[in-house]
Amino acid sequence: MIVIAHLSDVHLDGDRRAADRTRAVMEYLDALPYDLDAVLVSGDIADHAEEAEYEEAAKLLRSRHPLVVCPGNHDERAAFRRGLLGERSPEGSPSTGPVDQVLRGEGFVLAVCDSSVPGEHHGFLEESTLAWLDGVLTDTAPQVPVLVAFHHPPVPLHTPYVDEIRQFGEDRLAALVERHPHLTAFLCGHAHTAAATTFAGRPVLVAPGVVSTLRLPWEAPTGSSEHVHLDEPPAVAFHVLGDDGRLTTHYRVVAARR
Repeated sequence: MIVIAHLSDVHLDGDRRAADRTRAVMEYLDALPYDLDAVLVSGDIADHAEEAEYEEAAKLLRSRHPLVVCPGNHDERAAFRRGLLGERSPEGSPSTGPVDQVLRGEGFVLAVCDSSVPGEHHGFLEESTLAWLDGVLTDTAPQVPVLVAFHHPPVPLHTPYVDEIRQFGEDRLAALVERHPHLTAFLCGHAHTAAATTFAGRPVLVAPGVVSTLRLPWEAPTGSSEHVHLDEPPAVAFHVLGDDGRLTTHYRVVAARR
């Protein structure tokens, strides 16, 4: 059995609230009596892409389990590379190219793509990222499941505020899926709500938000914010790949510190 914990949208901004909620989730995962196969944090790490926010993220996003973090639309690639990945270049400034990463675990592969678009809030996979993902899938034995992660969902979720800035150009990704049957599922964030749908015949599993929860269109406003609930607790998803190849997802809320 393979178990991957998945959290998203921590939006660290120097304020205690976001930090406490992130810390609560990470401490909960570290205290589990089970060794997770991976912990995925699917974007929007810093709220303003400031150096101090990434310094805070580097302290909070640590785990005894294998950890991989990808950028979202609130992140900035060079600052993300410098603050979280510790990357440096001879010129002093890290690359501004897509932050694509792969985690090869025992019996699975987690391919993490950068769907961010510099200076924009919507998502789009650059051609170099699609070529990289195609290579990861090609280099992985067909009996090994590959989970593909990124920040932006590639389909509408019937949430207008998020759907306007979802991942576009998804037809190119769908064409890639057809060539690789062992691409098992897509994992993403961005929506600040636990959700499940399909894309190109594969599950799309959306992690709940840590910093806040999206208000759905049919929910009455309950606070001063137009789009989100700020009083809902943070939550995390657990994606479970069974020995029979079946993928199951569980969601758990986590008590945040006060």
